Amino acid sequence: MCEAAGMTTRHIALLRGINVGGVRISMAQQRDLAEALGFTDVRVHLRTGNIVLSAPGDATPAQVAAALTARIEADYGVPVPVVTRTPPELAAELAANPYPEATDVPASLHCVFLSAPPDAAVRGALDALGAEPPGTPDSFRLLDRTLYLHCPDGIGRSKLAARVIRAVERGGVTATARNWNTATRLLALARN
Repeated sequence: MCEAAGMTTRHIALLRGINVGGVRISMAQQRDLAEALGFTDVRVHLRTGNIVLSAPGDATPAQVAAALTARIEADYGVPVPVVTRTPPELAAELAANPYPEATDVPASLHCVFLSAPPDAAVRGALDALGAEPPGTPDSFRLLDRTLYLHCPDGIGRSKLAARVIRAVERGGVTATARNWNTATRLLALARN
């Protein structure tokens, strides 16, 4: 990545599975690895792999994700998928929330950020999951590269959430979830 006339672009990097499974990377280590790659104005939110950073203006979100993934694997010996968003992309995804009433209980609403839009086979599998008989208060909606999960009893208790995420990942798409509070806070950090 080369710097285009000193211009930088903000990115939100969402690391999948950090500090919730076997991969342990402290907030300071996350900041250090991003800075070691030449990213600037690095801010880490929580320990769960939420990095807001500035990259050279010509760096694409895919390049930022690939650089972080490669560095984590080199430093920690474990592949950690990274999904990126620019502030305008994240703002549009938050504005498109199909569950506006759920923002009053932000722990019940999750954005599952996808590395790419799912293909037709995955969308068909998701449609089948959405057509299952009722019996749970959980629901979801897919809009392009974001899957919105509304789990009134919590995502940890949701059987639907795990099945929806597995269906997406079987199609070769990386998925990483953030609750509404985290997603909105990341946008605020990226704008400051």
